[in-house]
Amino acid sequence: MTVEDAMLQVLTQQVFTALQEHARFALDFKDQFELMKTRLDLTKALLADTENLKEKKKVVKAILIRLRDLIYEADNIMTDCLVRDEYQKEASCTSLTLQKPLFWYQTGKKLKDVNAKLGEMEKSLGEHLKYQDQSDHGDNTSQSMKYTAQDYVPSEIIGLEEDLKRLRGWIGDTKDDLLLVGIVGMGGLGKTTFAQKIFNDQHVAGRYDNMIWVSVSQVSSDMRIMRSMLEQLESRCSVSDEAQMLHKLNELLKGKSCLIVMDDVWNINQGWWIQFFSGLQSAVGESSCIIITTRNEEVLTSMGVDKSRIHRPKLLTANDSWLLFSKSAFSRCRDRKCPDAQFERVGKELLEKCGGLPLAIKAVAALLAPRSNSVSQWNEINENFHELTAGRNFTSVMASLQLSYDELPIHLKQCLLCFSVYPEDSEIQAEQLVHWWVAEGLIQGKGSKTAKELGFRYLSELVTRCLVEAVNRRGYDGRVYCCRMHDMVRELATRIAEEESFGKFDEQGKQEMTANSRWLGFTSEMNPEPLKKSSKLRALLIMSTNDQVVFGRHFGLLGSLRVLDFSLTKLEKISTEELVEWISSLKRLAYLNLSGIGGLKEVPYSFRKLRNLQFLVFAGLNELGKIDQITSLKKLVVLDLGSCFQYLPSGIERLSYLQELSGFKVASNSRSAASCKFCDLEKLVHLRVLRMSIGKDSEITENERDVLLKLKKLKVLAIDAQDCEDNIISTMLNILSPPPSLQELYLRRYHQDTLPTWINPERLSKLQYICIENGEIIDFQTSPLSVDGRDFPWNIEGLCFKVLQKLKLDWKKVEEDMPSLQYAEVSGCLNLRNFPHPLDKLATWRRSED
Repeated sequence: MTVEDAMLQVLTQQVFTALQEHARFALDFKDQFELMKTRLDLTKALLADTENLKEKKKVVKAILIRLRDLIYEADNIMTDCLVRDEYQKEASCTSLTLQKPLFWYQTGKKLKDVNAKLGEMEKSLGEHLKYQDQSDHGDNTSQSMKYTAQDYVPSEIIGLEEDLKRLRGWIGDTKDDLLLVGIVGMGGLGKTTFAQKIFNDQHVAGRYDNMIWVSVSQVSSDMRIMRSMLEQLESRCSVSDEAQMLHKLNELLKGKSCLIVMDDVWNINQGWWIQFFSGLQSAVGESSCIIITTRNEEVLTSMGVDKSRIHRPKLLTANDSWLLFSKSAFSRCRDRKCPDAQFERVGKELLEKCGGLPLAIKAVAALLAPRSNSVSQWNEINENFHELTAGRNFTSVMASLQLSYDELPIHLKQCLLCFSVYPEDSEIQAEQLVHWWVAEGLIQGKGSKTAKELGFRYLSELVTRCLVEAVNRRGYDGRVYCCRMHDMVRELATRIAEEESFGKFDEQGKQEMTANSRWLGFTSEMNPEPLKKSSKLRALLIMSTNDQVVFGRHFGLLGSLRVLDFSLTKLEKISTEELVEWISSLKRLAYLNLSGIGGLKEVPYSFRKLRNLQFLVFAGLNELGKIDQITSLKKLVVLDLGSCFQYLPSGIERLSYLQELSGFKVASNSRSAASCKFCDLEKLVHLRVLRMSIGKDSEITENERDVLLKLKKLKVLAIDAQDCEDNIISTMLNILSPPPSLQELYLRRYHQDTLPTWINPERLSKLQYICIENGEIIDFQTSPLSVDGRDFPWNIEGLCFKVLQKLKLDWKKVEEDMPSLQYAEVSGCLNLRNFPHPLDKLATWRRSED
């Protein structure tokens, strides 16, 4: 299905909900909204027919682009009506009553115009489809097939173990002070995978004092390369001058052995490289090494890599290709083996077209895995692959990736295209992506699952399909924290995003601004002036570190904007007053992340205008003080105060849609009535995630014992005891009574000998993960007794113990008493006995190791 179809589903549901709930604006324009719903349903049915065409003709593509513009126009009208509806619920907004006739007239006119255009669109699509042979529509069952996680490891190396051994030998046997090693080959051949295997090898890592990985890419600068290195050596890079950076690098690495990987180098500034390499060569300790991966062997020669130390990964043989393919394609079959000769025949035909390229093989195998019970579906994909490589001049890699994209279910296509706005080799925070998807309406909650929960699931599906790479994920359940996209997959994403008119990209894949762009990653190289004309822009991710950009004057009124994110930048000197006033004009904004605006000190009164805001993130804003206006934002779903040291204002109960609250600081009941109290949380009945801090100035009374218990949907509870050693902390925590629905528990900086009494399996029967960090507990009951004296074992699947120096525990007993435990992370627990790994640094344990 098309991305337009996904957008239609969301808009149709909004119209239906408004009519069903008799919202004021829906009653005002009942006839027009009913007509809109009817036409949206018909358009959706016509779109289903266009999706079954083998190749969409230019006329259909043009119609679909116009249709998307129309859907966005209708979405703007719906959003304006919803925002006005929120205003009208407040008795104080009497001025709106005087403006009501004008709003009626303007909105009615817009609705009639949209409905008329929808009618024309139906006619155009209907005429185009009238002559199509309905028998060619085919069976859509493959579109609805469920795709679940595989036991397939994308970074696994097949058939190249000897090559890997040779590379390890080069590094291990070197007598050079600074060895240069090159890995060269075409895209999709596995150069990065080779380098990752070396970089993550424990025996290799044990040789070096420092390990540094730099993703270079086509558009990288010398400054960016050095900054990336410095940030890995020290938490905060305080220098900005190139000469100072070189000096600082040499200073930090002086006398130390290091392994540096420079991944995906396209070209190099010779003057900078000579200066950088010679300085490093005289500074580092013996047996240091730089590994460079590139598609161009001339790059390696210009950097001084000896030809005897250049590795050229080979294409996989037919046997090794089949082995790599089988690991994923037949992961659902009995014994994980090919079911019969028909599957083998089709699979090997496809492998011939992949040409031994690991990336192409992985993508095709991931595509076929959910269909391992249908030879006919395998044959259909085989035929489509042939059409792509023959008819559109695709390489085998691009053909396999295009097939993977074409076969994505409706909810994943547009999610994948969002990756196009991030620069090449970007490491992307999963939460930022998911917030964007939800705020723009690409994902909606379903059943008991919230939209955000589904967003993380969708991201995992993209990883499983080998279209996105997980950089960092949670150990016990695999939730993706950070991800990136292979440059060839990004090439596909940027091409499709441009075809679909979401954005424009140059030959190097860098985004360019146009008046029709819907999404933009704004970088330092861009001129902000064209943004004045970007009235269609819906998502703006600020990646520029230029403090001189004046947002109010240069960026203009971006009336369609739904997503505004500053988390990828660091603006310390920007005029925050002008910035927040400009933000306050973005009345349709649904997601706002201000975590890169260092000087923000208060949330202004004008923020009350942001009635459509659903996600608000202040993480890292240590200077933020006055936040009184937050409780006016009644549609908030996620509120993240991060390390803001302020108490929440009273009136938090007005945020009745809130599902996630981070940075809640428990106040004393004796504080001003203007502060939110612990008992105020009980009204937030939709809360799924609560992250709170309790200190010596906090207060939780016996009367508040059931506050958390009333939060029936709460799944995640994180408590920071702020290193307070007062016994009052233990008393307050023992009063708490979390609901049995709790699945994840985090307890940090808790300096008491014993855990709160409610942390036991009888009270928390659904708990799957527990994390205790930086505390002084002495004991953890692995098999506590219930009230009536019976054993009551934990159902925990994941465990994390960090810096618990007083904890006395036998790991063998943990394994015996907690049979559900599959994964554990442990560090700094000096009195933990019989743990199978050294505890001087973070160690992981998995049940499968036994």
